[in-house]
Amino acid sequence: MDSMADAPPSPPEPSYEAKSPIRDATTVAYQAAAAGALVSVLQNALSSHKAGAFGVLTRTGGTIGMFAAMGATFAFTEATVANQRQKDDALNGTVGGCAAGFLAGIRTRSLPVALTSCAVVGAAMGTFDYAGQLSGESKEVKEEKKRKFFKTVPLPLERISPPT
Repeated sequence: MDSMADAPPSPPEPSYEAKSPIRDATTVAYQAAAAGALVSVLQNALSSHKAGAFGVLTRTGGTIGMFAAMGATFAFTEATVANQRQKDDALNGTVGGCAAGFLAGIRTRSLPVALTSCAVVGAAMGTFDYAGQLSGESKEVKEEKKRKFFKTVPLPLERISPPT
């Protein structure tokens, strides 16, 4: 007997949808810069200095740039790796996290710190991505749940004329 004939058919492999690394990097850079601005404001508010409100830019403004650079590096690397592999899985986030962590470590001008940051941030992002994919729901199922959860705008009623 043929063992292949007895095996249940495997589900079709989902098709990969290519990502735009530049668009993703730009979007995430803006979002990360906003988070960096918040951190910079907190740093400026909690330190004593004579720079006043301009200290957000002059004293701790590098935080804004570093957050934006790390976000852009992560998003660009993740999208590029996903496009190269034609897969959307946790490995892409791991590599993107490693690149962003390496960038943060290089800021300290220490290769051991850069390599450690690469490993830590890469492992954290890979774990986060993997945990998100454990739910086993496809993109279509998630979209359907979202459609059911949020209200839809009802269509206007049409005036029906009486029959003559």
